[in-house]
Amino acid sequence: MTASNYSTLTLQPNRLGKVVWAMLVALFLCSMLSFNTSDWKTTALLFGTCGLLVVALWLIRQGLARQAGNLVLVTLTVSMSFVIFISQGIRDPAVLAFPGILVFASMFATRRVFIAIVGFFFIVLAVVAAGNLQGWHTNHVAELSIRTLGYTLAILTVTAFFVWLMATDLRSMMERLVQENERMRLSNAQIDKLARHDSLTGLPNRLEVRDQFDQAMLAAQKGRSSIALLYFDLDDFKSVNDSLGHATGDLLLCEIANRLQSSVRASDIVSRHGGDEFLIVMTNVLDDAAVTTMASKILSFLEQPFYVDGVELSTTCSIGIALYPLDGSDFTSLMKGADMAMYRAKESGRNAFRYFDGTMNTSVVEHLHLVTGIRAALAKNEFALYYQPQYDLGSNKIIGAEALLRWNHPELGYIPPNKFVPIAERSGLIHELGRWVINEACRQVKEWQGLGIDDLVVAINISAVQFRRDNIERDVINALNVSGLAANFVELELTESLLMADSTSLTEMLIRLRGLGLRLSIDDFGTGYSNLGYLKNFEVHCLKIDQSFIRRMTVNNNDAGIVRAIIEMAHSLGLTVVAEGIEDDATLQRLIELGCEYGQGFFWSPALPPADFFAYYMNSESIQA
Repeated sequence: MTASNYSTLTLQPNRLGKVVWAMLVALFLCSMLSFNTSDWKTTALLFGTCGLLVVALWLIRQGLARQAGNLVLVTLTVSMSFVIFISQGIRDPAVLAFPGILVFASMFATRRVFIAIVGFFFIVLAVVAAGNLQGWHTNHVAELSIRTLGYTLAILTVTAFFVWLMATDLRSMMERLVQENERMRLSNAQIDKLARHDSLTGLPNRLEVRDQFDQAMLAAQKGRSSIALLYFDLDDFKSVNDSLGHATGDLLLCEIANRLQSSVRASDIVSRHGGDEFLIVMTNVLDDAAVTTMASKILSFLEQPFYVDGVELSTTCSIGIALYPLDGSDFTSLMKGADMAMYRAKESGRNAFRYFDGTMNTSVVEHLHLVTGIRAALAKNEFALYYQPQYDLGSNKIIGAEALLRWNHPELGYIPPNKFVPIAERSGLIHELGRWVINEACRQVKEWQGLGIDDLVVAINISAVQFRRDNIERDVINALNVSGLAANFVELELTESLLMADSTSLTEMLIRLRGLGLRLSIDDFGTGYSNLGYLKNFEVHCLKIDQSFIRRMTVNNNDAGIVRAIIEMAHSLGLTVVAEGIEDDATLQRLIELGCEYGQGFFWSPALPPADFFAYYMNSESIQA
């Protein structure tokens, strides 16, 4: 801290006023002693100094503390120097005032002023000493008297007062500094805690748990034990936030954190990684059975109901497990493995746990490769639509076609849809891919209409994921507008899993799509959660019986019974039926007997490229004619 800054801090009116009053009292007493001894010069000088100090007190009251301090310094320096010069020289008691003046300067003046006063005192003392030594100025030393003792005591008292004030200031400053350091220490500790702990639950975050894992890893290496990472997130936690609000969701997360901490050993670490993701680091693991027991315990604990704001909530989780050193040698690789295992647990039906194995990493690499390939295929127009004809079983006439997506990868060759479509759904590329399918199917049918096929309805499979973004209606309308195709030539094939949602927004969207003139059908009927209520609510036009039933219906009575029941149910609701996977004449005849209206399958033709389909259609029409 510079002298300038110090003086700014300490130059307070109250403190300065006390100092000036102390000096005023001391000088007044000294002037009385001089008056009693008839030392008129010293008396006049001291009285004049007292007057200037009174002026300084007035300046302080006017709020001019700095000016008052400067006036006091100049007055004392000049008056004490003059007293030394006219009285006893360097033996005069006034010399004792110099240290007091320097203390005052150190308290209330800048560094430059302090140095200037020290230099001035040196000059005064040097001049007085030189004058006495060389004879051109002589100071007579008076005999010891009461006045000398009084001067000395007064100066020492004021100097002691100065020193006491300065020491008090220093002590106060040191106490404040210690307090400030303590506040900074606590603040830094709090900042460090916030940086390393989750603000909601207070659990360690990823940064903190990584450091704790490194320490546990060193201990595991010495003790030749293992470490297990159990990484999991809650199943369908989003529905809690959406239905009850984020505040309730946060309270639920805190309750889960408390329950997790109570379910682990003292040596284990529970961490939250944001959102609804948690990590448990099990240290000193001696066998996999302990890890399996812990994972099962977590699943069981979370299944038990939580009571949040008077609401009973339940939740489940999917857990992925990676082991050190079996599955990785560092925190990052183990987290990657646990994350893969967690998603495998979700794919297996959720509310489960899975251990990481090497095949998962291969699957992830393949997944990333296909995601990149899908993006490139969309950019390079590598996808194609093939069309499988749909027949009226009564007239054996083609009445429609199902558009089926095909991908011939330039390096990997033909990739079946059941392999790349799920990846497109998980990566979000299904929206762009589905949009391309709708546009291309509408364009192709419109082109065929220009070539003479004017009664063909194209069936387009719609992924349930496409509906969740609420863009499907806009995509269909844009495709119809761009192609110029009428809506009644398009049939959207929906899945039963989509209709199971039974949401208000889905119902309203399907009503609007039907209002456009589009046909709606349920694909692979019988394999999902078939329910007459959904058929009634959504008023679909057609049911498509899954080919797994059709192919076995002539050799399996159960499958034949299912097909018969679906056809009778559909007819009772006024719906038509399409049978998929017809491969022989016996199956065809049995379906005709059961009253099935439409069918498709290899009995007639596989899915064909557009040019081949057009030729096939025209040949079929010529045979019919």
